[in-house]
Amino acid sequence: MAIASEPATRLSQGTLQDLAKRHLWMHFTRHGAYEEADVPIIVRGEGCYVYDEHGNRYLDGLSALFCVNAGHGRSEIGEAMARQVSELDFFTVWSYAHPRAIELAARVAALAPGDLNRVFFTSGGSEAVESALKLARNYHRAKGNGHKTKVVARETAYHGTSLGALAATGIPALRTQFEPLTPGGVHVPNTDSFRWPADRDPLWAADQIEERILFEGPETVAAVILEPVQNAGGCIPPQEGYFQRVREICDRYEVLLISDEVICSWGRLGTWYGSERYGYRPDLITTAKALTSAYAPMGALIVSDRIADPFMREKAMFSHGFTFAGHPVAAAVALEVQKIYAEMDIVGRAKRLGPLLQATLGRLTAHPLVAELRGTGLIFGMELMRDRDKRIPFDAALGVGARVDAAARRHGLILRVVGDRLVFAPPLIIEAHEIEEIGARLKRALDDVADELTRERALQ
Repeated sequence: MAIASEPATRLSQGTLQDLAKRHLWMHFTRHGAYEEADVPIIVRGEGCYVYDEHGNRYLDGLSALFCVNAGHGRSEIGEAMARQVSELDFFTVWSYAHPRAIELAARVAALAPGDLNRVFFTSGGSEAVESALKLARNYHRAKGNGHKTKVVARETAYHGTSLGALAATGIPALRTQFEPLTPGGVHVPNTDSFRWPADRDPLWAADQIEERILFEGPETVAAVILEPVQNAGGCIPPQEGYFQRVREICDRYEVLLISDEVICSWGRLGTWYGSERYGYRPDLITTAKALTSAYAPMGALIVSDRIADPFMREKAMFSHGFTFAGHPVAAAVALEVQKIYAEMDIVGRAKRLGPLLQATLGRLTAHPLVAELRGTGLIFGMELMRDRDKRIPFDAALGVGARVDAAARRHGLILRVVGDRLVFAPPLIIEAHEIEEIGARLKRALDDVADELTRERALQ
């Protein structure tokens, strides 16, 4: 098929559909679903809304993918990109530096907790996690503990798709088709207390980390990697005191604590970093997504002085890097985004509006499809079940979550669905009336699906 040479924005809707189906390999997508149906094509964004090729408007209840904290369509960010291109389009940070990377590293470090003062740039979140795992191994080797190579992560947690990051990811469906993975990933239960016995110790999940370290042998474990709020599994927060206990365990066995904040940093939890929200001090922080509000791809690994020190002496080197890491244009975008965050008090907004989002979604917990709401700041997860009291899930064959997703889109709302769990993470510029709009559109979607299931006699 010949490809039209005119800009994509001038192509007809039919041509875009044909080209998408013929050439675009979408990520995490069952392409068979679009043999007869149209591919959803988003063509424009403005504030908290995006528009498809047919002109339909959607409230972006997911910030595109936990990314666009500053909202869509900010021309000042494009202007910052243009200024940077006119000054320096690209130069590597392999043994060189450039002003924007230096300025951004200083900004990121200034907001990080404690002595996390070294910033290693990447092109995204998986690369940041991969870098953290390699650095953890390399650090222990530099300290004479080369057998410390394993990483402890949580079940159902998502940490990325590269083979090293996938070894930490605790979702079997994402792992098994790519095995054998990078050796060393081991897993413990997560903090989803909704499924625990009522009399279980609140810090049981934290203690499972110690048990796993002892089972593997402390001399073999390099790091523990945890999200402040675990996204996969439907937005799972920790119990009070969980991270303090984990910090004690890591210190006891000389294991590094990696805080995976690819989603939880840059205001999402009502703090700059998620570790700040829960009051713990990690050794390493991974970040990406909202670092640039996704206007350019960028991530970072933020490292404490203690962990960086062995690599700053004499001829030592962390032999790792990526071509586009610290890209001048991406760094210029991040600096402009950080300016917007400061001017809008984006952290304060998330802290103030989080209770409203919680209350708005909380009103729907009485709905016959809804079992639980959980989260903090401006990220919340909603669990769908056939019987909330008895914790009986819907039959997977019913595809209840997928039905709610489709119904929400019909009502102009974009959210995240994994199985029968819904996740909401709107842009942090959202206003109170838009939060109410999320609730109203979601209720209509839930009602539609409840009516379908009632007709099918699948809802008691």
